[in-house]
Amino acid sequence: MKKMVLVSFILLLMMVVSACGSDTSNNQNGNTSQNSDDSTESKDTSGTVTYQSENGPIEVPSNPKRIVALTNAPNVLALEGILVGVDQWTDANPLFTDKLEGIEVVSEDELEKIIELEPDLIIAGSEMKNLDKLSKIAPTVTYTWGKLDYLAQQLEIGKLLNKETQTQAWIDDFKKRADAAGKDIKEKYGENVTVSVFETDSKSYVVFGNNWARGTEILYQAMGLNMPEKVKQDAMGPGYYILSQEVIPQYAGDFVVLSRTPGDNSYTETKTWNEIPAVKSKNIIEIDTKASTYSDPITLEYLLEIFEEGFLEKT
Repeated sequence: MKKMVLVSFILLLMMVVSACGSDTSNNQNGNTSQNSDDSTESKDTSGTVTYQSENGPIEVPSNPKRIVALTNAPNVLALEGILVGVDQWTDANPLFTDKLEGIEVVSEDELEKIIELEPDLIIAGSEMKNLDKLSKIAPTVTYTWGKLDYLAQQLEIGKLLNKETQTQAWIDDFKKRADAAGKDIKEKYGENVTVSVFETDSKSYVVFGNNWARGTEILYQAMGLNMPEKVKQDAMGPGYYILSQEVIPQYAGDFVVLSRTPGDNSYTETKTWNEIPAVKSKNIIEIDTKASTYSDPITLEYLLEIFEEGFLEKT
C-alpha cells in the first residue's frame, strides 16, 4: 500500500510505501458486495458525485468504470473497483497477480499511455508530477501518504467509489476480529508480551514502528501488542530504523516477525542471531516482503491469518 537499507534499499522502501494503504473486497472473509452503497456524498442525475478531496470538492463518476490508480491501487482492488492502469509496485505484488491480469502498468510520466487507457477517474499521490496534466485527462483525486491512518484511507477510497457503507462494515469487522486475536495472544503469553518486526535482504536490516506496513498496523494498533522499548525509542518517530546485525538482539521482542525476500539466509547461522531468545524459543513468524508492503484489506486479511496461526497455533 509505499524501503530498504542501502541507498537502493531505502529508495525502494519509500517508493513502495508511497503507494501503501487497506481490502474490502474480502476475498478472504466474504464481505464484498458488487453493489454500490448509499454514499454520503451528494449526487446529481448526470452520474457524478461530489467527492470532498483533501484539496476541496471534485466531481467524479458515481460508478467509475476505468480507473487509473497511480497510488492506492490495492485499496481499489479491495473494493473490486475496475482498474485499467496501476503503478509498478502494485503490479509486482504477488497478492494481486491474478487480479491484475491484463491491466497496464503506468506512471505519472506516461501521459500518452494514460490517455490511451481512456480513464474516467485517476487516483494519484499529492507528491506526484504532472497532476495538472492528469486532471485534464480525467478527474484526478490525490492523497498525501501518511495523512490518514490505514483504515481511514480505506474509508476514503470507499467514499470515492461510492462504497462507503460496505467499507465501514469491513473496518468494523476487521477491528473486532483483530482485537479479539490480540486478547487471545495476551491471554496465552501474558499482557506484556512483545513483538518486533524486522526486515532483511540478508545484508541489511530494518526494524519497524507501528505504521509501516509489514503487518505493523495489525500487531501494534489493531491487536494492541507491545513493542520493545528500544524499538519504541528509535522506530516510532520515523517509522523504521536501520540496524546492523550486531545490535538486532537489542530490538528483538518475545516474538519476531521477519519480513524477508528469497536469497541468502546465512545470517540465521550466526551466533548473534541464534542467541536471540525469540529464535531459541522458535517464536519467529516469517512473512514475504513483496506481499506485505501495503496496508489494504487484502493484505491485512492475508497477514491477520498468518499472525493468528503464528501466535495462537504454536505447540
